[in-house]
Amino acid sequence: MVDEQVRGADPRGVRFTAAMTSVVLAIGIAAASPRLLLAQAVLFGFCAAFGVRFNPYGAAYRKTVRPRLAPPAYLEGEGPLRFAQGIGCVFATVAALAYAVGFPALGAAVAALALTAALLNAVFGVCLGCHLYPVVARLRRGMIGPSHPEDPVVGAKA
Repeated sequence: MVDEQVRGADPRGVRFTAAMTSVVLAIGIAAASPRLLLAQAVLFGFCAAFGVRFNPYGAAYRKTVRPRLAPPAYLEGEGPLRFAQGIGCVFATVAALAYAVGFPALGAAVAALALTAALLNAVFGVCLGCHLYPVVARLRRGMIGPSHPEDPVVGAKA
């Protein structure tokens, strides 16, 4: 866990990754493809389990875009990003299963929720899962109320 606090992600790379995810989710909805949505769910799950630095969309950003930019002003904490990836995994899995078992309206609706979250991150830099992370962390510790000094910091300075 201490290692999570040390690592961070370039917020511009996070937005790039969210844009790529948005494209995949939009194609998955348009094609009503449980396989594509399941592939995205696997990627979400892998990144939630092992870290966002292993995301191939992020690798594309680091190889093609990042070298042309100035260093980021701050780094996003990896914990909240991994939590958000876990939420994405759940939504993409439910959408894929709904399509696969013959409930395309449910699949499209759930995938559209994931797409909305990805677009909010890509366009406005608003990570819904990242904002939910400290709330869930507080609930897990049984500390509902004002911020606590041990709460994870989203968008901490590098």
